[in-house]
Amino acid sequence: MSVRIDIAGLRPERVAAVTSPLAELGMALHALSEPGHHPGLQGWVTGVTTRLDSHLADRMCEADFLWRSTFSDLFLPFAGVAGRDTLPGATLAEDLDLLDKLTDEQFVDAAMEFTCALPYCSRGPSALSDPEVRRRALELAASRGPRQVRFTERLLADPPRIRDWLRQFVRDCDEAFFADTWARLRHQLAADARHKTDLLLRRGLAEALEAVSPTVTLDREAATITVDKLGSGRSATADGGLLLVPTSLGWPHLSVLHRYGWQPVLHYPVGSPELAAPPSVEQLALRMSALSHPVRMRLCRHLARSAYTTGELARIHGMTAPEISRHLGSLKKAGLVTTRRRGRYVLHQLDVTVVARLGSDFLEGILR
Repeated sequence: MSVRIDIAGLRPERVAAVTSPLAELGMALHALSEPGHHPGLQGWVTGVTTRLDSHLADRMCEADFLWRSTFSDLFLPFAGVAGRDTLPGATLAEDLDLLDKLTDEQFVDAAMEFTCALPYCSRGPSALSDPEVRRRALELAASRGPRQVRFTERLLADPPRIRDWLRQFVRDCDEAFFADTWARLRHQLAADARHKTDLLLRRGLAEALEAVSPTVTLDREAATITVDKLGSGRSATADGGLLLVPTSLGWPHLSVLHRYGWQPVLHYPVGSPELAAPPSVEQLALRMSALSHPVRMRLCRHLARSAYTTGELARIHGMTAPEISRHLGSLKKAGLVTTRRRGRYVLHQLDVTVVARLGSDFLEGILR
């Protein structure tokens, strides 16, 4: 499972590391609506919510499915502008001007991503012009709740009205809390963008992507970027570019905009507690599966306390040495057990550090 971006023909000058205030506001709204995803932001979330005007808080709930359950591409509008080479604005106002450049079909399709009614990686009919897609979208919105239905009905009936609503909402969020937050974060994000730009110029795309996240890799021969995520998707730079956009509020989310016809964007966290080499989704699944067997759980109980030989474990558990070896093999393949030789004996021991990380690794993996 992964997201792949075909970069065949991509020119080096079409790759850019840039900041976006609107993209960061999208992450701020997500953190406020899902603070459990962001334990490191608890103080910031508490500070903002305690000062938040009740009217703005109500409006924040009115369309929170745009940033709670999905990361709406409306917060990355530069990627959808015709030509596929537009950069984010330097200010929130400039980003909002880019939002106005999206067609009604683009705006509606991006806003309705939460309904899952429209194709994302391929061309498809718009809910504005196709009655069946429209019916399906309303049906799926209804399964989410009455707020979602009301929003979808208004969006389909009058897209310009929702555009105005969103623009005013963004301005009010900026006045209430985001201007101060952005003033504090923008220097860190700009420094990271400069660092990625320097890597692109001096070391090339592969090292810049490695610096974005160890879960992002470049296959030069296949001209493909692969992002290890618990989900599948595909995109292509085609005649456009590729954008690397840092976020300070986003960890553990590594978002990939791969909407059909839009410029691909990697929206990646910086200054986060991410491990130097987080496990791949496949490795994480292997570890969870290895620990699900009751015999291996009992083995771990002993191996966490001391190192044992295969023969010792066989006697303790009343099993044959080959049976124990098979279970140890599963634990070693998952990277949960280490071995060392002492004379003619091979000792096995649980890697307690790796096991202790499983909870945070699992959370990072499913939210990545």
